[in-house]
Amino acid sequence: MGYRAKLFLKGSPFETSETDALFLSAMKENCNYQYLHCIEYKKILDGLGITPEAIRSFNQLSDFPVVPTLLFKHHNIFSMSKKRMLIRATSSGTRGKKSEIGFEFSGLLFGASMVYKIAAWRHLLSLRPCNYVIFGYKPHRGNTAAVTKTAYGSTFFAPAIRRKFAILYQDGKYGADIENIVEQIIELSRSMFPVRFMGFPAYTYFALKIMDEKGIHLKLKKGSKIMLGGGWKNHYSEKVDKETFYRLAERVLGIQDIDIIEFFGAVEHPILYCDCRYHHFHIPRYGRALIRDVDTLEPLSYGQVGLLNLLTPMVYATPILSVMTDDLAVLREGETCPCGNKSAYIEIVGRVGLHDIKTCAAGAENLIKEALK
Repeated sequence: MGYRAKLFLKGSPFETSETDALFLSAMKENCNYQYLHCIEYKKILDGLGITPEAIRSFNQLSDFPVVPTLLFKHHNIFSMSKKRMLIRATSSGTRGKKSEIGFEFSGLLFGASMVYKIAAWRHLLSLRPCNYVIFGYKPHRGNTAAVTKTAYGSTFFAPAIRRKFAILYQDGKYGADIENIVEQIIELSRSMFPVRFMGFPAYTYFALKIMDEKGIHLKLKKGSKIMLGGGWKNHYSEKVDKETFYRLAERVLGIQDIDIIEFFGAVEHPILYCDCRYHHFHIPRYGRALIRDVDTLEPLSYGQVGLLNLLTPMVYATPILSVMTDDLAVLREGETCPCGNKSAYIEIVGRVGLHDIKTCAAGAENLIKEALK
């Protein structure tokens, strides 16, 4: 059994400090594969003078080449033939460009094991059937967005009776119908089964606000939950703080904050970050996070704000071992969270466009261009 398999298939999901050595070995194993099978990534390693063998200590984790997610939005970079990839998923492309990330069978298998373990940890798995309201895109054959696949996949945490979608594909494009979904929620509230909500927090909030303004206050069945993922995207200016959202959800649906679960992730970093009881994103054993200085890219210590660098050896089909997001974040020590989870957690504080940041990581694109000549 390889290092990656041991990391994903064994142990509990938040054994992080206990698996540092295993994580490093899995990263080196993946990096060596990319060096041998991905000409673009080999060019980056050679250009930076880095070899997998030279990274011997977990303290050298930051030495793996950090690639901006922006790079994947401009270049399709794969490490195996397309016929070996079970799926290719894309980012939402809210800025006009989409990343396309390939997933091989083993990567998907390990991902499924990860999702199962984290969902079980957060008590999301249930044999009791429920109705689902998805504040996201209804699947369509032309929609390859990872956020669509993730939202639909979450409806298998408990058996689905009905699935209602807020964003439908009609006349060749997607459109949201919040008023209609409000009527659907009212209808589902009369069922003897719980209702689970999943999707974009912005659309979830808009529906709850409409209901509150109309005086529609429901008491959903025990076991109802709200699962949020995907961020506020184009509605960032209308974003409300979590406490405001939680109070609204309890007032309108009777769902308390303990049953509101938030997910964080990206197609370029397909690790499931699920908040704890106190809504902190603890880092699971399947990934690691570094906070880097905006100007120098040097790793920062706990409590300092910088660019979020996410690492995982999960996928071989695309070289996404170490990616730089456009999130500004802070890393907190796990002991500061009252939930009892000792793993460090990520606190997202904002977003910034990578095209405005002059770093050595941005030079990776020049190396890619040379490799593609």
